[in-house]
Amino acid sequence: MILKTLQAMGPLHGFGIARRLEQLSEEVLRLNEGTVYTSLLRLQQQGWIAAEWGASENNRKAKFYSTTKRGLKQLARETEDWERISGVIHRLLQIEGQR
Repeated sequence: MILKTLQAMGPLHGFGIARRLEQLSEEVLRLNEGTVYTSLLRLQQQGWIAAEWGASENNRKAKFYSTTKRGLKQLARETEDWERISGVIHRLLQIEGQR
């Protein structure tokens, strides 16, 4: 979800990523910042995102994250996997009274 958010929205800081995911999910996903920053560190270690210091909208120093080429390739793989899995789930949910 973080890779897709960064790919769609461009560079964001951790708090911005968490808030955007909450907004897009209509508050279904409630992310605490500890979880987000742990995920960002893992993604950065994988080489899927890069970080750069900048000023936030309220002029505070913040680390902004963006996807790398490797991250975009990973996003494509994960999207393909998710589409395949969600297709299977959709078909299973359509089964009615078949024995």
